[in-house]
Amino acid sequence: MLDRTMLYINGEWVAPDGKDTIDVLSASTERVIGRVPEGTSRDLDLAVRAARIAFPGWMATPPAERGSFLRKIHEGLKARADEIGKIIAGEVGMPLKLATRIQAGSPVFLFAMYAKMAGEFVFESRANGSLIVREPVGVVGAITPWNYPLHQIAAKVAPALAAGCTVVLKPSEVAPLNAFVLADVIHAAGLPPGVFNLVSGYGPVVGEAMATHPDVDMISFTGSTRAGKRVAELAAQSVKHVALELGGKSASIVLDDADLAAAVKGTVSACFLNSGQTCSAHTRMLVPESRYQDAAKLAAETAAGFTLGDPLDDSTKLGPLTSAVQRERVRDYIRKGIEEGAELLTGGPEAPEGFDQGYYVKPTVFGRVDPHSTIAQEEIFGPVLAIIPFDTEEDAIRIANESIYGLGGGVWSADPEHALRVARRLRTGQVDINGAPFNFLAPFGGFKQSGRGRELGVAGLEEYLEYKAIQMKPETSS
Repeated sequence: MLDRTMLYINGEWVAPDGKDTIDVLSASTERVIGRVPEGTSRDLDLAVRAARIAFPGWMATPPAERGSFLRKIHEGLKARADEIGKIIAGEVGMPLKLATRIQAGSPVFLFAMYAKMAGEFVFESRANGSLIVREPVGVVGAITPWNYPLHQIAAKVAPALAAGCTVVLKPSEVAPLNAFVLADVIHAAGLPPGVFNLVSGYGPVVGEAMATHPDVDMISFTGSTRAGKRVAELAAQSVKHVALELGGKSASIVLDDADLAAAVKGTVSACFLNSGQTCSAHTRMLVPESRYQDAAKLAAETAAGFTLGDPLDDSTKLGPLTSAVQRERVRDYIRKGIEEGAELLTGGPEAPEGFDQGYYVKPTVFGRVDPHSTIAQEEIFGPVLAIIPFDTEEDAIRIANESIYGLGGGVWSADPEHALRVARRLRTGQVDINGAPFNFLAPFGGFKQSGRGRELGVAGLEEYLEYKAIQMKPETSS
């Protein structure tokens, strides 16, 4: 039981304005595993004021020195990686081995990456008679989700601090415990007071207060498209900078000449990672009609290998979903797929046998899915794959692009150049060719209603910088 009773504001742990708390539930047992304060708009205001006061000093701190603080945070997170992995396995439900490697490992890497980048990035350049200066945007309000909680926090906090911004963080109320560990680490690293602040609470209270606060210069939000639209609407009233990383309905295109076994296995794995609770999950698999039967059989067999279980059990390949709300949402989508005539190849909406507790859903694969049906168009956020047959390559590209989203995707082919030509035609922010791995140095973000702006890599740092052009008269000789 992790009982966090204080908020982190202006470099110290302080009592919250109210007495209400938020229970954090285990995804696998449904029992309370922690508790955090239910912050108020007054708590948020105090945090923003602290960040505003700290901003001039942090902005003036040499970038290499800012990087040294990030390096200390990296070292602190690395020392507590096992603890973080266990906390997030409990909060989110990702199997422990994966949670330690991905959910804890990613933030460790990101703070190291931006520590290095802070000392190497070129903040000033010349353009004829002008001095071009890159300056921090100011006070950043970061609102983060529950599916990759500390990764998404690190993807905002690390580059913002490297850029010279100060930060107020509102983590997801579903999985907030990991954020308090980060605040512990930041405090131990000696970051100046007010540079980083943590206020836990609910979106309609703390999140909306952040989006409307006159002293917040930028909002960086990751979450659902619906919530992102609301944040953008509120932030527009004061013309804040807004970065949004939202939903997805990514298509994995299997071309005629692809290694079918590798393509199907790779796509199912990309769909089911974190129990399907991944915004860029490959949830639509497009296969040639001539190869549909084989692909359907392979997908069902592969899905059956994703054994459900306790996230702390080494044999578990698929953990629970994160909440009861999420579980019912996913089961409703599975029912909708059946109602709309898709072929249920494996899984289904019924509770998995032997799992009376926990937010478990059967790994599910649908075949012969209508590309315009609900399960082919809406983000499900669970272990549900839709297989869509196509006749020609042009059909596949059209189907892949017929979505309000454009976040991720994949192309499989024996000819990498052929795959690259198809990838160039997809209206999406990332495309993996033949299962190529995720790259933290590459920009991450989406087209269309998948958001605006980019995280990770140099683009992630630039998101928190303004341009200033200083025109200078040429010196005249006497």
